[in-house]
Amino acid sequence: MSALIRRFSRFSRFSRCMAAGLTAAVLVAPAFALDTVKFMAPGSVGGGYDQTARVLGKAMVEANTAKAVTFENKGGAGGTLGLAQFANSTKGDPNALLVVGAIMVAGIEQNKPQISLKDVTPIARLFTEYNVIAVRKESEYKTLDDLIKAFKANPTSITWGGGSKGSVDHIGIAELAGKLDVPVNKVNYVAFGGGGEVVAQALGGQLKVITGGYAELGQYIKTGQFRVLAIGAPERVPGIDAPTLKESGYDVTIGNWRGVYGAAGLTPEQRKEVIDAVVAATNSKVWQDNIQTNAWTPSVLTGDEFGKFVEEEHVRLHAMLVKVGLL
Repeated sequence: MSALIRRFSRFSRFSRCMAAGLTAAVLVAPAFALDTVKFMAPGSVGGGYDQTARVLGKAMVEANTAKAVTFENKGGAGGTLGLAQFANSTKGDPNALLVVGAIMVAGIEQNKPQISLKDVTPIARLFTEYNVIAVRKESEYKTLDDLIKAFKANPTSITWGGGSKGSVDHIGIAELAGKLDVPVNKVNYVAFGGGGEVVAQALGGQLKVITGGYAELGQYIKTGQFRVLAIGAPERVPGIDAPTLKESGYDVTIGNWRGVYGAAGLTPEQRKEVIDAVVAATNSKVWQDNIQTNAWTPSVLTGDEFGKFVEEEHVRLHAMLVKVGLL
């Protein structure tokens, strides 16, 4: 009898050890919230939407909230073409993410597409990227004051290059012109669909001034090919050696927030999983490193609060488009 008890005791201890080992294995195994996440970047490769998608994708893999990631680019009409394709092809898919931003909201206000952000699911706003105003190193304009004086004296002689018509880049320069009492129809703004082309034109001297997010222009700024005259942030941004427009006496803020939307038709549980996966990724090292490198200002806002913010952005940007004569 005692031998039987001893054998049972040994079996019991073995079972407990096995259970503890299995529990430990479960605890250390990656608990992926999502499978292969399919990103839609509604702009050209290398542009702001694309860059956001690729950094977030890498961060999600690093944070173990996605097993893998893929990327698709579909530019045009301020991002609304990519939005339409995403909305039509991903319904109910928790593994699909669309990068969005203020430029897309402005594009919707201008183009009035059949499919809007109301047809997809708000997940999270991620950060705000403020525009720089820069010139190539050979430019005669050494300071913002030099540029402003020339612009006021002969507005059409200054060619400004940036994103699509009605984009944050365009609206920002038009608003700055308004502060200088320069008529909007005198602003010689040249719109481009992708970052690479506008950079090439500015470096080649076909454009006098370039405006855009620091992340897209940072590599050229760091190598001295572009000189930053000002930044459109409410206060100075660490890592960017340039005054703000406000401290230079011009009450203008130029910035583009970016975030992600999910597919239509997600269940509340699926939506929460996607939000949690994205937010966890923003705590990863790769994300934090890119926040610093790209001079992004973190501004995380999730779910319905993000959706409400986007609704307010529609109102704000519509009013600005009317004010600067683009609607």
